[in-house]
This record gives sequence, structure tokens and C-alpha cells, in this order.
Amino acid sequence: MSEFPKTLDDAIAQAQQSTLAALDAGCQRVQIDLAVPEIALQGQAIARSFADLFASYDSSLKILFPDTGASALARRDWGETSFSVSDLGSSRTPIEMKISDEDRLFLVVCPSAVEVGQVEKLCNLALDRPVILLAPQLESVAIVGIGYAARQLRDRFLSTLETSYYLRPFEGGAVVRAYPGLWQVWLEKEGGEYELLTEESQQPMGEALERLLLGESESQTPTETSSKVKKKGFLDNLQQMLRALTQ
Repeated sequence: MSEFPKTLDDAIAQAQQSTLAALDAGCQRVQIDLAVPEIALQGQAIARSFADLFASYDSSLKILFPDTGASALARRDWGETSFSVSDLGSSRTPIEMKISDEDRLFLVVCPSAVEVGQVEKLCNLALDRPVILLAPQLESVAIVGIGYAARQLRDRFLSTLETSYYLRPFEGGAVVRAYPGLWQVWLEKEGGEYELLTEESQQPMGEALERLLLGESESQTPTETSSKVKKKGFLDNLQQMLRALTQ
């Protein structure tokens, strides 16, 4: 990816193209990680744009929301659609009852760690049918715990997910990945422009990301680098945009 997304629409367009590329490459469990504040409030609108992207699937496209309330709201707002809208099920109506042999592609909207069990079961039931997770938040220490149980979840399921698109802003920059490209770290410069700092084969996070930021220039002190990445930019613009959309 050679250009940094300047708006939410840009990010969604990049996410759609990279998701199509991942599906064309044979990826069957795909996640779109738009890790920006309040994105869950816009999940329905973004899901609708992805439904348009997969219009060729017609009635074989199934969009799944975390619960019956969210799915009912989407059906009300969207009206009659060629695709079907449902939810991830519950103890009374498990996910097995929510899917059929006619379903050929599944789009799961904003699943949380509460639904990680249903999402994993859906992926297993889907077999060779693609499952796309839109803005998932499947890992939560409070829910899945730490240690052995969390490692099992990652090894058994989370590690099987291919990230088609990733956008996580931090103060003064962002980490971005568009399949099949590398993981990129961008920093904001004067005038709101963004400059590519580095590309990595593995996702930079935590201390690894901090080292990359501090290592931008050997002559910079941590204080100088810290002040450089504390400018307002894309994150603030997204927050303002999303607040305006939800008012």
C-alpha cells in the first residue's frame, strides 16, 4: 500500500480491495481490523457497503450480527434485501440453526470476545466457505483469560485468521496492513501529511512498535520522538467524523 488513508471512506475502500485480494488468493477465514474509536457504532453502515461489494453472491450471502437485537435493527433499517441477515445464535438457537447449505459467504459484524465460541464454531461449520470478520474484538483478558486457555484459543482458532486489512491509529501515527502487503508504520508530519516510517513482515505492536518509533533517528531522544508522535491527525479526524454520523 503506497498511500495512507486520509478518511474513513479511504480506509473502507482499501479494506474492500484487500479483502477481495485475500479471497482471490484462497483465504477462507479473513478479518478486517478497523481498530478506531466508536467503529462498532458504524458497523451496520460499513457492513452494508460490504454487502454491496458481494452483491454477486445474491441470496447466498449471509450477514451475521452478534445478537438478535442488532440483526433486527439492521433488517429494519435496510428493508428488503437479496441477502439474508441473522445473528450468531444463543444457547436456545445455536449457530448450527442459523446457517444452511445455500449460504456461500458469511460476513460477521463486530463480534466481541463474548461471541468467540460461536464465531469459531461458524468457521468450522463453514468448511471451505469464506467467513469474513468485520471489526472483530475476539480477545479480551476479562473474558477469555490469560495463560494456557488464551494460548489454546490463539493456537486453535485466532492464528487461523488472515488479516486482510488492519488500521490501528496511535497518537501521531498508525499501523496499517493491506493484504498481501507488509505491515506498515506511518507517522504524521507537518500539515497533516503522513510519511511511511518502516515496513515489517510481522505485526509491530507493544515494545516492538515502541522500538521502531524510538529508532527513527539515532540522534533523537525518547522525549523528542515522543513529542513528534503526539500531533493530532487521522485519529482525531475519524473521531470527529464518527461523532457527527452518530448524532
